[in-house]
Amino acid sequence: MSIHPNDELTLAVAGSLLKTLIMRALVYTEPGKIEFQPVGNPEPGPGEVVVVVEAVGLCGSDVHAYLGRDQRRPPPLILGHEAAGTILEGSGKGKRVVVNPLVTCGDCEDCRDGRTNICAARQVISLPPRQGAFAPMLAIPERNLIEIPADFPATKAALTEPIACGWHAVTLAERAAVHPVAALRCVVLGGGAIGLGAALVLSSRGAGEIFIAETNPVRHAMLRKAGPFTVYDPSSGEGPENGSAHIVIDAFGGEASRRAASALARQGGVIVHIGLAGGGAGLDTLRMTLQEITFIGSYTYSMSEFRDTLDAIVSGRLGSLDWTEVRALSDGPQAFAELVSGKTAAAKIIFRP
Repeated sequence: MSIHPNDELTLAVAGSLLKTLIMRALVYTEPGKIEFQPVGNPEPGPGEVVVVVEAVGLCGSDVHAYLGRDQRRPPPLILGHEAAGTILEGSGKGKRVVVNPLVTCGDCEDCRDGRTNICAARQVISLPPRQGAFAPMLAIPERNLIEIPADFPATKAALTEPIACGWHAVTLAERAAVHPVAALRCVVLGGGAIGLGAALVLSSRGAGEIFIAETNPVRHAMLRKAGPFTVYDPSSGEGPENGSAHIVIDAFGGEASRRAASALARQGGVIVHIGLAGGGAGLDTLRMTLQEITFIGSYTYSMSEFRDTLDAIVSGRLGSLDWTEVRALSDGPQAFAELVSGKTAAAKIIFRP
């Protein structure tokens, strides 16, 4: 069901229908199984509103949960946290918005410093106790919403969350690098939405050279089309020589990519670890110490970075963003299976509830 943002009658009718119809969502029920099934309507708490979800992205962390590899997400659970939609009720009724999925306290030292992403009390939609956005409606604090232009596609606005992760990672790398990014060779490990988003941010900031390592050859053509990138398969022995990268962004975050990052970084270089594939092995700490290589863990983004990312998307500074595949939410089980098997060329699957 689509809603025109300026049509109050349409919104009222849609809200009435959504409240009376049986809501169906994608529910992770057990490892390797996700089902499209009836669920209850969301109940907003104090300061929260209900958002009608127009578009929601399928993230790698959703896949980790689906495979039973994320203990933070026990079944049964509605997954999905990369959402855009329309406020159904309240003071912002009818506004089209993008959702920041990080629900923070707003009062701790880190929140006061603007580092809301590391708030010790943070919650994230799609992690208990909060249900996710693979559903027609979502309850979320109103302060977590940023308005988007009335005519801007929700399928592109939903990319704000994954690209903001890359935005934050690149910002951390720039702060740690000795030279301006325009003079640097940069390598991104992983060609999913977060890795590609980081590469697009590097490009928008004038990076000298950008390599993307992606083991799935099905994605290579899409990645080359997305920006001025040198795309290679690290398993083939191709790519930049070891010890040559000023900045390495590990958007996969597994043992193999950490080992590759340790080898690729030049002396005095920077490794930013943003991927969540798991495990702790792979880093060559002896080389990192002897070569004074900086290692930075990067988690999500601040609210200001989230807003800056949306501005860059809407203004077109990050390209056409036509590397997504849009599907109905009811196609979710098949989409998960295809993503796990490596059959999907798109960097991001977007569901339309």
